[in-house]
Amino acid sequence: MSAEHASTRIIEGYARGGTDLAADEVWAVEAHLETCRVCRDRLSAAVAAGVPAVASLVDTVWSGLEPRLAVTATMPRGRRRPARLSRWLTPAMVPWLATVVGVTLLALLLDLAGTGTGTGEVSVVLLLAPVLPVLGVAASWSRGLDPAYELTASAPRAGLHLVLRRTASVLAVVVPALLVGGWVTGVMVAQWLLPCLAFTAATLALGGLVGVTRAAVALAAVWAAVVVAPTLATRRTAFALQTGGLPVWALILALGIGVVIARRGAYSVLGAHR
Repeated sequence: MSAEHASTRIIEGYARGGTDLAADEVWAVEAHLETCRVCRDRLSAAVAAGVPAVASLVDTVWSGLEPRLAVTATMPRGRRRPARLSRWLTPAMVPWLATVVGVTLLALLLDLAGTGTGTGEVSVVLLLAPVLPVLGVAASWSRGLDPAYELTASAPRAGLHLVLRRTASVLAVVVPALLVGGWVTGVMVAQWLLPCLAFTAATLALGGLVGVTRAAVALAAVWAAVVVAPTLATRRTAFALQTGGLPVWALILALGIGVVIARRGAYSVLGAHR
């Protein structure tokens, strides 16, 4: 591919599905197509000439989208989401993120009131920190909550690149809220940050196999049964929440990141949206 435009070989190969192109060539042409209208027009012509069935499908999709796009075009400028913001967030994520922040504030109030577990010995913020970001991550990559999931999964660079962006946007909201909660209640940063990041990485890693939403629900249920319930029953901080458990959380975080990188192709298929 030249510095300005993709070659005819790459355009035609990509139009046929990219099976005869190298992985780096597919990545390069997808990134180039995002910013080059000329090459997008060339690709459209190549698809129409070489793969008429795909061209017919695209026309059908556009005929269904045109009425909605016309409505969006007539919306007041102040009501449109900035293009850069839409790369990081989806409308379905907003209420979930607001819920996560609200739960964090409620946990902080319970800690300050000393009524979290009846004795105030166990921090509610610490109990909830690992699972709070999981809710937002599940919402950001959920097939049921994203009406455009099929388009999202088939868009250029829509795999690991996009899921990491959306995960980062969730953490950008959750981590500051937990930071404030931990600071007010006196909980050491590592005690809630490592479990928070480890749970998020584990959700993404397991999500590549069973779907991110299912992974989030399963891990949250396991955490509630294995840690939260016994902690509330005994009114004693579980080992997983103590400083002695931090090396274990660091290991889980490292393993989760490794699995996500090794299975990065799994996030480009619709199964990851389950």
